[in-house]
Amino acid sequence: MTALEHPRDELLRFMDRIYRLRMTTTSGGNLSIREDNGDVWITPARLDKGALRRDDVVLVKADGTIEGRHRPSSELPFHQAIYAARPDIRSIVHAHPVALVAFSICRQVPDVRVLNQSARICGEVGFAPYALPGSSALGRNIAETFAKGHHCVVLENHGVVTGGDCLQSAFDRFETLEFAAKTVIKASHLGAVRYLGDSQIGAPASVGRRGSFGGAPTTRAVGSREKELRRQIVDFVRRSYQQRLMISTQGALSARLSETEFLITPHRVDRNHLAAEDIVLITNGEPESGQTPSSSTASHRAIYQQQPGVEAVINAYPVNATAFSVTDSDLDTRTIPESYIFLRDVQRSPFGSRVGDGRELADRMRIDQPIMLLDNDGVMVVGTSVLDAFDRLEVLESTAEAMINSRALGPLVPMSDAVIDELKAAFFK
Repeated sequence: MTALEHPRDELLRFMDRIYRLRMTTTSGGNLSIREDNGDVWITPARLDKGALRRDDVVLVKADGTIEGRHRPSSELPFHQAIYAARPDIRSIVHAHPVALVAFSICRQVPDVRVLNQSARICGEVGFAPYALPGSSALGRNIAETFAKGHHCVVLENHGVVTGGDCLQSAFDRFETLEFAAKTVIKASHLGAVRYLGDSQIGAPASVGRRGSFGGAPTTRAVGSREKELRRQIVDFVRRSYQQRLMISTQGALSARLSETEFLITPHRVDRNHLAAEDIVLITNGEPESGQTPSSSTASHRAIYQQQPGVEAVINAYPVNATAFSVTDSDLDTRTIPESYIFLRDVQRSPFGSRVGDGRELADRMRIDQPIMLLDNDGVMVVGTSVLDAFDRLEVLESTAEAMINSRALGPLVPMSDAVIDELKAAFFK
Protein backbone atom coordinates (compact mmCIF):
# COMPACT_ATOMS: atom_id res chain seq x y z
CA MET A 1 0.00 0.00 0.00
CA THR A 2 2.19 2.82 -1.32
CA ALA A 3 1.87 5.93 -3.44
CA LEU A 4 3.49 3.94 -6.25
CA GLU A 5 0.78 1.26 -6.32
CA HIS A 6 -1.01 1.08 -9.68
CA PRO A 7 -4.77 1.82 -9.64
CA ARG A 8 -5.44 -1.67 -11.06
CA ASP A 9 -3.73 -3.30 -8.08
CA GLU A 10 -5.37 -1.00 -5.55
CA LEU A 11 -8.85 -1.70 -6.94
CA LEU A 12 -8.21 -5.45 -6.95
CA ARG A 13 -6.90 -5.40 -3.38
CA PHE A 14 -9.88 -3.54 -1.96
CA MET A 15 -12.49 -5.42 -3.98
CA ASP A 16 -11.02 -8.71 -2.77
CA ARG A 17 -11.13 -7.40 0.80
CA ILE A 18 -14.76 -6.30 0.51
CA TYR A 19 -15.71 -9.65 -1.01
CA ARG A 20 -13.80 -11.70 1.60
CA LEU A 21 -15.51 -9.74 4.38
CA ARG A 22 -18.87 -10.67 2.79
CA MET A 23 -19.80 -7.04 2.24
CA THR A 24 -20.69 -7.71 -1.38
CA THR A 25 -21.62 -10.66 -3.58
CA THR A 26 -20.02 -12.22 -6.65
CA SER A 27 -21.89 -9.92 -9.02
CA GLY A 28 -22.42 -6.88 -6.78
CA GLY A 29 -20.50 -3.72 -6.07
CA ASN A 30 -18.04 -1.53 -7.94
CA LEU A 31 -15.03 0.61 -7.09
CA SER A 32 -13.27 3.40 -8.95
CA ILE A 33 -10.28 5.73 -8.77
CA ARG A 34 -10.04 9.09 -10.58
CA GLU A 35 -6.61 10.32 -11.61
CA ASP A 36 -5.45 13.94 -11.82
CA ASN A 37 -5.99 14.02 -15.58
CA GLY A 38 -9.64 12.93 -15.26
CA ASP A 39 -9.10 9.29 -16.25
CA VAL A 40 -11.21 6.85 -14.22
CA TRP A 41 -10.17 3.28 -13.40
CA ILE A 42 -13.22 1.15 -12.55
CA THR A 43 -14.10 -2.48 -11.91
CA PRO A 44 -15.79 -4.31 -14.79
CA ALA A 45 -19.42 -5.24 -15.34
CA ARG A 46 -20.72 -8.71 -14.47
CA LEU A 47 -17.44 -10.37 -13.53
CA ASP A 48 -16.82 -12.55 -10.48
CA LYS A 49 -15.73 -10.13 -7.74
CA GLY A 50 -14.00 -12.97 -5.92
CA ALA A 51 -11.65 -13.71 -8.83
CA LEU A 52 -10.78 -10.42 -10.53
CA ARG A 53 -7.43 -10.06 -12.29
CA ARG A 54 -5.39 -6.97 -13.16
CA ASP A 55 -6.40 -6.95 -16.81
CA ASP A 56 -10.09 -7.09 -15.84
CA VAL A 57 -9.97 -3.50 -14.57
CA VAL A 58 -11.23 -0.95 -17.10
CA LEU A 59 -9.81 2.48 -17.88
CA VAL A 60 -12.31 5.16 -18.90
CA LYS A 61 -10.30 8.08 -20.21
CA ALA A 62 -11.31 11.69 -19.69
CA ASP A 63 -12.37 11.95 -23.35
CA GLY A 64 -14.73 8.96 -22.97
CA THR A 65 -12.45 6.40 -24.62
CA ILE A 66 -12.62 2.99 -22.96
CA GLU A 67 -9.57 0.76 -22.68
CA GLY A 68 -9.82 -2.81 -21.45
CA ARG A 69 -11.01 -6.33 -22.11
CA HIS A 70 -14.45 -5.78 -20.59
CA ARG A 71 -17.23 -3.26 -20.30
CA PRO A 72 -16.94 -0.90 -17.34
CA SER A 73 -19.38 -1.30 -14.47
CA SER A 74 -22.94 -0.42 -15.40
CA GLU A 75 -22.84 2.07 -12.53
CA LEU A 76 -20.14 4.14 -14.26
CA PRO A 77 -22.64 7.03 -14.82
CA PHE A 78 -23.05 7.70 -11.10
CA HIS A 79 -19.30 7.46 -10.49
CA GLN A 80 -18.75 10.11 -13.19
CA ALA A 81 -21.59 12.24 -11.82
CA ILE A 82 -20.10 12.19 -8.29
CA TYR A 83 -16.64 13.12 -9.59
CA ALA A 84 -18.15 16.01 -11.55
CA ALA A 85 -20.06 17.27 -8.50
CA ARG A 86 -17.22 16.78 -6.00
CA PRO A 87 -13.71 17.50 -7.34
CA ASP A 88 -12.28 16.63 -3.90
CA ILE A 89 -13.44 13.01 -4.21
CA ARG A 90 -10.87 10.79 -5.91
CA SER A 91 -12.21 7.31 -5.12
CA ILE A 92 -15.63 5.70 -4.76
CA VAL A 93 -16.87 2.49 -3.12
CA HIS A 94 -20.33 1.08 -3.92
CA ALA A 95 -21.65 -2.22 -2.56
CA HIS A 96 -24.56 -3.89 -0.84
CA PRO A 97 -23.51 -4.81 2.73
CA VAL A 98 -26.44 -6.37 4.55
CA ALA A 99 -26.90 -3.93 7.45
CA LEU A 100 -26.90 -0.89 5.18
CA VAL A 101 -29.22 -2.65 2.74
CA ALA A 102 -31.58 -3.17 5.68
CA PHE A 103 -31.57 0.59 6.27
CA SER A 104 -31.98 1.29 2.56
CA ILE A 105 -35.09 -0.87 2.23
CA CYS A 106 -36.62 0.86 5.26
CA ARG A 107 -35.75 4.30 3.77
CA GLN A 108 -33.56 5.17 6.74
CA VAL A 109 -29.93 6.04 7.39
CA PRO A 110 -28.00 4.83 10.45
CA ASP A 111 -27.33 7.41 13.14
CA VAL A 112 -23.54 7.31 13.22
CA ARG A 113 -23.48 9.18 16.54
CA VAL A 114 -23.74 5.77 18.16
CA LEU A 115 -19.91 5.93 18.37
CA ASN A 116 -17.55 8.88 18.29
CA GLN A 117 -15.30 7.32 15.67
CA SER A 118 -18.12 6.53 13.25
CA ALA A 119 -19.50 10.07 13.59
CA ARG A 120 -16.10 11.61 12.93
CA ILE A 121 -15.17 9.35 10.00
CA CYS A 122 -18.52 9.14 8.22
CA GLY A 123 -20.01 12.54 8.97
CA GLU A 124 -23.71 13.12 8.34
CA VAL A 125 -25.06 10.36 6.12
CA GLY A 126 -27.10 11.31 3.06
CA PHE A 127 -29.98 9.49 1.40
CA ALA A 128 -30.59 9.31 -2.37
CA PRO A 129 -34.04 8.38 -3.80
CA TYR A 130 -34.41 5.32 -5.99
CA ALA A 131 -33.77 5.33 -9.72
CA LEU A 132 -33.03 2.55 -12.21
CA PRO A 133 -29.53 1.09 -11.67
CA GLY A 134 -27.10 2.39 -14.26
CA SER A 135 -29.38 5.24 -15.30
CA SER A 136 -28.49 8.91 -15.58
CA ALA A 137 -31.35 9.59 -13.15
CA LEU A 138 -29.63 7.51 -10.48
CA GLY A 139 -26.37 9.34 -11.15
CA ARG A 140 -28.17 12.65 -10.79
CA ASN A 141 -29.85 11.65 -7.51
CA ILE A 142 -26.60 10.43 -5.96
CA ALA A 143 -24.48 13.34 -7.21
CA GLU A 144 -26.99 15.87 -5.90
CA THR A 145 -26.76 14.25 -2.46
CA PHE A 146 -22.96 14.24 -2.52
CA ALA A 147 -23.02 17.88 -3.64
CA LYS A 148 -24.57 18.75 -0.27
CA GLY A 149 -21.29 17.74 1.40
CA HIS A 150 -21.99 14.11 2.32
CA HIS A 151 -19.22 11.51 2.03
CA CYS A 152 -21.58 8.57 2.65
CA VAL A 153 -24.92 8.11 0.89
CA VAL A 154 -27.47 5.35 1.42
CA LEU A 155 -29.38 4.51 -1.78
CA GLU A 156 -33.09 3.80 -1.47
CA ASN A 157 -33.74 0.06 -2.05
CA HIS A 158 -30.22 -0.43 -3.31
CA GLY A 159 -27.13 -0.13 -1.06
CA VAL A 160 -24.53 2.50 -0.21
CA VAL A 161 -21.93 4.73 -1.86
CA THR A 162 -18.94 6.29 -0.09
CA GLY A 163 -16.26 8.63 -1.39
CA GLY A 164 -12.86 9.85 -0.28
CA ASP A 165 -9.64 11.49 -1.37
CA CYS A 166 -8.15 8.01 -1.87
CA LEU A 167 -9.49 4.48 -2.00
CA GLN A 168 -8.36 3.78 1.57
CA SER A 169 -10.47 6.67 2.89
CA ALA A 170 -13.52 5.66 0.85
CA PHE A 171 -13.17 2.10 2.14
CA ASP A 172 -12.69 3.26 5.74
CA ARG A 173 -15.97 5.19 5.55
CA PHE A 174 -17.72 2.24 3.90
CA GLU A 175 -16.59 -0.28 6.53
CA THR A 176 -17.15 2.09 9.46
CA LEU A 177 -20.66 2.97 8.27
CA GLU A 178 -21.61 -0.70 7.92
CA PHE A 179 -20.24 -1.33 11.42
CA ALA A 180 -22.34 1.53 12.83
CA ALA A 181 -25.41 0.16 11.05
CA LYS A 182 -24.82 -3.33 12.46
CA THR A 183 -24.31 -1.92 15.94
CA VAL A 184 -27.58 0.01 15.82
CA ILE A 185 -29.49 -3.06 14.58
CA LYS A 186 -27.98 -5.36 17.22
CA ALA A 187 -28.50 -2.83 20.00
CA SER A 188 -32.14 -2.37 19.00
CA HIS A 189 -32.74 -5.96 20.10
CA LEU A 190 -31.53 -5.06 23.59
CA GLY A 191 -33.43 -1.84 24.26
CA ALA A 192 -33.22 1.88 23.62
CA VAL A 193 -30.05 2.86 21.75
CA ARG A 194 -28.00 5.63 23.38
CA TYR A 195 -26.48 8.21 21.04
CA LEU A 196 -23.76 10.79 21.65
CA GLY A 197 -24.46 14.50 21.78
CA ASP A 198 -22.67 17.09 19.67
CA SER A 199 -20.38 18.05 22.57
CA GLN A 200 -19.15 14.44 22.85
CA ILE A 201 -18.08 14.18 19.22
CA GLY A 202 -14.73 15.58 18.15
CA ALA A 203 -13.79 17.27 14.92
CA PRO A 204 -13.98 15.14 11.74
CA ALA A 205 -11.02 12.79 11.57
CA SER A 206 -8.58 12.78 8.72
CA VAL A 207 -9.08 9.54 6.81
CA GLY A 208 -5.91 8.75 4.93
CA ARG A 209 -3.54 6.11 3.73
CA ARG A 210 -1.58 3.73 5.91
CA GLY A 211 1.49 5.51 7.19
CA SER A 212 -0.07 8.98 7.23
CA PHE A 213 0.65 9.11 10.95
CA GLY A 214 4.04 8.01 12.24
CA GLY A 215 5.43 4.79 10.85
CA ALA A 216 9.06 6.01 10.96
CA PRO A 217 11.33 2.97 11.30
CA THR A 218 13.31 2.79 14.52
CA THR A 219 17.11 3.00 14.30
CA ARG A 220 17.92 1.93 17.87
CA ALA A 221 18.90 -1.58 18.89
CA VAL A 222 15.84 -3.78 19.41
CA GLY A 223 16.03 -6.86 21.63
CA SER A 224 14.45 -10.22 20.91
CA ARG A 225 11.70 -9.79 23.50
CA GLU A 226 10.56 -6.53 21.90
CA LYS A 227 10.67 -8.12 18.43
CA GLU A 228 8.52 -10.98 19.68
CA LEU A 229 5.96 -8.65 21.27
CA ARG A 230 5.80 -6.53 18.11
CA ARG A 231 5.11 -9.69 16.11
CA GLN A 232 2.41 -10.80 18.55
CA ILE A 233 0.68 -7.42 18.47
CA VAL A 234 0.65 -7.37 14.67
CA ASP A 235 -0.58 -10.97 14.43
CA PHE A 236 -3.36 -10.56 16.97
CA VAL A 237 -4.54 -7.21 15.62
CA ARG A 238 -4.84 -8.76 12.17
CA ARG A 239 -6.59 -11.75 13.68
CA SER A 240 -8.95 -9.41 15.53
CA TYR A 241 -9.70 -7.72 12.22
CA GLN A 242 -10.34 -11.02 10.46
CA GLN A 243 -12.60 -12.14 13.33
CA ARG A 244 -14.48 -8.80 13.08
CA LEU A 245 -13.47 -7.83 16.60
CA MET A 246 -11.91 -4.66 15.16
CA ILE A 247 -12.43 -2.76 11.92
CA SER A 248 -9.92 -0.80 9.84
CA THR A 249 -10.47 2.43 11.80
CA GLN A 250 -11.05 1.16 15.35
CA GLY A 251 -9.17 -0.91 17.92
CA ALA A 252 -5.93 -0.82 19.91
CA LEU A 253 -3.68 -3.46 21.46
CA SER A 254 -0.69 -2.99 23.77
CA ALA A 255 1.77 -5.23 25.61
CA ARG A 256 4.02 -4.52 28.58
CA LEU A 257 7.75 -4.57 27.75
CA SER A 258 9.20 -3.53 31.13
CA GLU A 259 8.21 -1.58 34.24
CA THR A 260 8.53 1.70 32.34
CA GLU A 261 7.89 0.61 28.73
CA PHE A 262 5.08 -0.84 26.65
CA LEU A 263 4.29 -1.27 22.97
CA ILE A 264 1.01 -0.08 21.43
CA THR A 265 -0.66 0.14 18.05
CA PRO A 266 -0.41 3.46 16.18
CA HIS A 267 -3.09 6.07 15.57
CA ARG A 268 -5.07 5.85 12.31
CA VAL A 269 -3.27 3.00 10.58
CA ASP A 270 -5.45 0.37 8.90
CA ARG A 271 -5.70 -2.54 11.37
CA ASN A 272 -5.49 -5.04 8.53
CA HIS A 273 -2.12 -3.77 7.32
CA LEU A 274 -0.03 -3.25 10.44
CA ALA A 275 3.67 -4.03 10.27
CA ALA A 276 6.09 -4.53 13.15
CA GLU A 277 7.70 -1.13 12.50
CA ASP A 278 4.31 0.59 12.89
CA ILE A 279 4.05 -0.44 16.56
CA VAL A 280 4.95 2.43 18.89
CA LEU A 281 7.26 2.09 21.90
CA ILE A 282 6.16 4.15 24.92
CA THR A 283 8.86 4.90 27.51
CA ASN A 284 7.86 6.72 30.71
CA GLY A 285 4.75 7.92 28.93
CA GLU A 286 6.55 9.30 25.86
CA PRO A 287 6.31 7.77 22.36
CA GLU A 288 9.24 7.04 20.11
CA SER A 289 10.27 10.02 18.00
CA GLY A 290 8.33 10.39 14.76
CA GLN A 291 5.46 8.09 15.73
CA THR A 292 1.89 8.76 16.83
CA PRO A 293 0.44 6.17 19.23
CA SER A 294 -3.18 5.17 19.78
CA SER A 295 -5.51 7.64 21.46
CA SER A 296 -5.87 4.96 24.20
CA THR A 297 -2.21 5.29 25.24
CA ALA A 298 -2.75 7.20 28.50
CA SER A 299 -5.32 4.73 29.82
CA HIS A 300 -3.14 1.74 28.88
CA ARG A 301 -0.18 3.33 30.67
CA ALA A 302 -2.24 3.95 33.81
CA ILE A 303 -3.33 0.30 33.88
CA TYR A 304 0.24 -0.96 33.56
CA GLN A 305 1.34 1.40 36.35
CA GLN A 306 -1.41 0.37 38.77
CA GLN A 307 -1.94 -3.29 37.88
CA PRO A 308 1.34 -5.26 37.89
CA GLY A 309 -0.44 -8.47 36.90
CA VAL A 310 -1.66 -7.03 33.60
CA GLU A 311 0.62 -7.76 30.63
CA ALA A 312 -1.67 -6.83 27.72
CA VAL A 313 -4.59 -4.46 27.12
CA ILE A 314 -7.04 -4.44 24.21
CA ASN A 315 -9.61 -1.86 23.14
CA ALA A 316 -11.93 -3.42 20.59
CA TYR A 317 -15.27 -2.99 18.86
CA PRO A 318 -16.83 -6.41 18.34
CA VAL A 319 -20.31 -5.61 17.10
CA ASN A 320 -22.36 -7.66 19.60
CA ALA A 321 -20.48 -6.54 22.71
CA THR A 322 -20.45 -2.97 21.35
CA ALA A 323 -24.24 -3.20 21.03
CA PHE A 324 -24.37 -3.69 24.81
CA SER A 325 -22.10 -0.67 25.26
CA VAL A 326 -24.58 1.62 23.48
CA THR A 327 -27.55 0.50 25.56
CA ASP A 328 -28.24 0.12 29.28
CA SER A 329 -28.70 -3.63 28.94
CA ASP A 330 -26.54 -5.77 31.25
CA LEU A 331 -24.08 -8.22 29.71
CA ASP A 332 -24.71 -11.07 32.15
CA THR A 333 -21.90 -13.60 31.82
CA ARG A 334 -23.70 -16.28 33.82
CA THR A 335 -24.63 -18.05 30.58
CA ILE A 336 -22.23 -21.00 30.28
CA PRO A 337 -19.26 -21.92 32.51
CA GLU A 338 -16.63 -20.72 30.02
CA SER A 339 -18.17 -17.27 29.84
CA TYR A 340 -18.20 -16.73 33.59
CA ILE A 341 -14.75 -18.26 34.14
CA PHE A 342 -13.08 -16.09 31.48
CA LEU A 343 -15.06 -12.89 31.86
CA ARG A 344 -16.18 -12.73 35.52
CA ASP A 345 -18.68 -9.91 36.12
CA VAL A 346 -18.55 -7.32 33.33
CA GLN A 347 -18.07 -3.73 34.49
CA ARG A 348 -19.10 -0.42 32.88
CA SER A 349 -17.33 2.90 32.51
CA PRO A 350 -18.72 6.22 31.22
CA PHE A 351 -18.05 7.63 27.77
CA GLY A 352 -14.70 9.39 27.51
CA SER A 353 -12.84 7.28 30.07
CA ARG A 354 -10.71 5.53 27.43
CA VAL A 355 -9.12 8.77 26.22
CA GLY A 356 -8.76 10.45 29.61
CA ASP A 357 -5.87 10.01 32.00
CA GLY A 358 -6.97 6.43 32.61
CA ARG A 359 -6.93 6.53 36.40
CA GLU A 360 -10.58 5.55 36.82
CA LEU A 361 -10.11 2.60 34.47
CA ALA A 362 -6.80 1.58 36.04
CA ASP A 363 -8.37 1.28 39.48
CA ARG A 364 -10.90 -1.23 38.16
CA MET A 365 -9.24 -3.14 35.28
CA ARG A 366 -7.66 -6.11 37.06
CA ILE A 367 -6.94 -9.70 36.08
CA ASP A 368 -9.80 -10.80 38.33
CA GLN A 369 -12.07 -8.16 36.71
CA PRO A 370 -10.77 -8.22 33.13
CA ILE A 371 -13.70 -6.81 31.11
CA MET A 372 -15.05 -3.27 30.84
CA LEU A 373 -17.91 -2.03 28.67
CA LEU A 374 -17.12 1.55 27.69
CA ASP A 375 -20.33 3.49 27.12
CA ASN A 376 -20.60 4.19 23.37
CA ASP A 377 -16.94 3.24 22.92
CA GLY A 378 -16.68 -0.54 22.61
CA VAL A 379 -14.89 -2.67 25.19
CA MET A 380 -11.60 -2.90 27.09
CA VAL A 381 -10.01 -6.25 27.99
CA VAL A 382 -6.88 -7.04 30.02
CA GLY A 383 -4.89 -10.25 30.26
CA THR A 384 -1.75 -11.92 31.54
CA SER A 385 -0.44 -12.08 27.96
CA VAL A 386 -1.50 -10.94 24.49
CA LEU A 387 -3.00 -14.38 23.88
CA ASP A 388 -4.88 -14.33 27.20
CA ALA A 389 -6.39 -10.91 26.49
CA PHE A 390 -7.38 -11.94 22.94
CA ASP A 391 -8.93 -15.18 24.20
CA ARG A 392 -11.08 -13.22 26.65
CA LEU A 393 -12.11 -10.82 23.88
CA GLU A 394 -13.27 -13.71 21.69
CA VAL A 395 -15.23 -15.26 24.56
CA LEU A 396 -16.80 -11.88 25.31
CA GLU A 397 -18.06 -11.43 21.75
CA SER A 398 -19.35 -15.02 21.54
CA THR A 399 -21.21 -14.52 24.82
CA ALA A 400 -22.72 -11.22 23.69
CA GLU A 401 -23.85 -12.71 20.38
CA ALA A 402 -25.45 -15.71 22.10
CA MET A 403 -27.31 -13.37 24.46
CA ILE A 404 -28.66 -11.23 21.60
CA ASN A 405 -29.68 -14.33 19.64
CA SER A 406 -31.47 -15.72 22.69
CA ARG A 407 -33.87 -12.75 22.64
CA ALA A 408 -35.74 -14.43 19.77
CA LEU A 409 -36.22 -17.62 21.80
CA GLY A 410 -37.34 -16.42 25.21
CA PRO A 411 -36.03 -15.10 28.52
CA LEU A 412 -32.40 -15.85 29.30
CA VAL A 413 -32.05 -18.23 32.25
CA PRO A 414 -28.70 -17.55 33.95
CA MET A 415 -26.79 -20.13 35.93
CA SER A 416 -27.84 -20.23 39.57
CA ASP A 417 -25.90 -18.76 42.49
CA ALA A 418 -25.06 -22.30 43.58
CA VAL A 419 -23.49 -23.03 40.17
CA ILE A 420 -21.54 -19.75 40.28
CA ASP A 421 -20.24 -20.57 43.76
CA GLU A 422 -19.14 -24.00 42.53
CA LEU A 423 -17.28 -22.42 39.56
CA LYS A 424 -15.57 -19.91 41.87
CA ALA A 425 -14.41 -22.66 44.21
CA ALA A 426 -13.08 -24.77 41.33
CA PHE A 427 -11.47 -22.11 39.11
CA PHE A 428 -10.89 -18.86 41.05
CA LYS A 429 -7.78 -19.57 43.08
